[in-house]
Amino acid sequence: MKSLLEVLTSGAAYLQKHGVDEARLNMEHLLAHVLGCRRLDLYLRFEERLHEETLVPMRDLLKRRGEGVPLQHLLGTVDFLGHELVSDHRALIPRPETEHLVDWLIREVKANRMPKPASVLDMATGSGCIGLALAAAWKESRVQLADISEDALDLARLNASRLKLDAVHMVRSDLFEKVPGRFDFIVSNLPYIPTAEVATLSREVRQDPVLALDGGPDGLDIVRRFLDEVPKHLTPGGGIALEVGDDQGARTAALAEAAGFLEVRVIPDLAGIQRFVLGVHPGVPEEPVEEVSAEVAESVEA
Repeated sequence: MKSLLEVLTSGAAYLQKHGVDEARLNMEHLLAHVLGCRRLDLYLRFEERLHEETLVPMRDLLKRRGEGVPLQHLLGTVDFLGHELVSDHRALIPRPETEHLVDWLIREVKANRMPKPASVLDMATGSGCIGLALAAAWKESRVQLADISEDALDLARLNASRLKLDAVHMVRSDLFEKVPGRFDFIVSNLPYIPTAEVATLSREVRQDPVLALDGGPDGLDIVRRFLDEVPKHLTPGGGIALEVGDDQGARTAALAEAAGFLEVRVIPDLAGIQRFVLGVHPGVPEEPVEEVSAEVAESVEA
């Protein structure tokens, strides 16, 4: 029987040989998953001898990770701001940048630098990570999740159930096509990868749904549609927050200003990349309901 440390060392070497970034960390996560313990607990168990019944599933996970299956898919879950979310092929894997945006929003509200919105929409919700984390933090807010993919919404429903956030409403919609009402705040991580770059992404990222990645020739096709449509779905003075690509912050901010947004700003992610675009819209009057004339009413009744 091999010791835990021997398995850890050899597994990390295997992953490194097969081009896996942070091979040692990946191996620690896989081993902790198989042993049903915390990753840090491994350091207290280095001399423990591992039986063959433990090594069999470990070898399978190791092989699949070496083939490029994302670690989060192998583990089945991912931590997002302290919430354990199911992660699989149905939606984008929640990423640290998105987590940073949501954490920033929650802290801004807590510090009274931003009013807590009474109604929130998470557009293109995917796994539900953004909207569900906000619903957990802002329990008095009405939160709705929307996505064009029914598979993604199924995953979001599963995560909502796991977090006991059953009051969160979900709707399948191509952007705002079937989204009712107006919102005080709309946040979104839309597809923003230029079409030509999708094939060049890492093998792990390419296992995310293409629908959630491809943003058109320059990556901003869906962002433009969103900014064109979103003012009609905001309450007066309502705000937006968008996550965009590495070099898209300034361009997206200009598009937001052209769409009538005020107080537009771009804030950086933890790597200093200008990634998050925020703005406030003065409001668009609701379309008046046409009154039916008495003459028309009489003809209908007749």
